[in-house]
Amino acid sequence: MSKLSQQEEEELVSYIKDWLKSHGFNQKDLAYELKIKSSRTSEIILKIKELYKKGGMFNIAKNLIKIEQNLLNNIKNNFPETDKRLPYNQLDIDSLVNQINQDTSE
Repeated sequence: MSKLSQQEEEELVSYIKDWLKSHGFNQKDLAYELKIKSSRTSEIILKIKELYKKGGMFNIAKNLIKIEQNLLNNIKNNFPETDKRLPYNQLDIDSLVNQINQDTSE
């Protein structure tokens, strides 16, 4: 693969920053997912260039999609489990009222 042009690199960095911001993530999150030690822009660019050499823009896009899925799944899995019981329907309420009436009349 040929190298990223300066313009492509700048556009890609700008896109990635906007992409992270739109999802509420930061460069540290991206660095963690890219398995690099530093979250500095220059280190992220080096990793992006490495991905580009291995498969071009398609490889970069594929990796960013996988990272986005991982980050979004981590958010989803970190929310506390909600109570999934359905609310009472009218028959349940009627049954409860009848039971209360029986208990109080005894």
